[in-house]
Amino acid sequence: MLNAFNAGWTNPNLCADFLAGSRAIDQATEQAGVPRLFVIDGAGSLFLDGQQLVDGPQFPATIKPGALAARDYLTELKPNTQLDWTFFSPAIEMHAGIATGRTGHYRLGTESPVFNTEGRSILSGEDLAVAVLDEIERPQFSRQRFTAAY
Repeated sequence: MLNAFNAGWTNPNLCADFLAGSRAIDQATEQAGVPRLFVIDGAGSLFLDGQQLVDGPQFPATIKPGALAARDYLTELKPNTQLDWTFFSPAIEMHAGIATGRTGHYRLGTESPVFNTEGRSILSGEDLAVAVLDEIERPQFSRQRFTAAY
């Protein structure tokens, strides 16, 4: 099961709706006997210098409620032993206009962002898809989070 659920960035009930929707997906996955849950979320819960990005002063206020909900969801998911889950937190810079396109090359991490030689954590949408499919086809991160960037 692939979960890329978003309760809507402008939703005034974003946190509660995100958690309720994510929990419903977990429950449906378990009840259906689907062997694996793959969650695509955000970078906000990644750690940098001992602090999660979402808790930093530079974190964008417009996406903070969603990032907090995703962090809470990951915290709930970690002790789940019923599902073979994987949680993907993409690079910090994951937005329209990243001009790299599909390269098929990226580096992996787990709890902290991956940075390039210019100090940027960046990944195109095309290479996000490659990283996700690579993990689905050749699992390395069972019951854990991972990240990818150039």
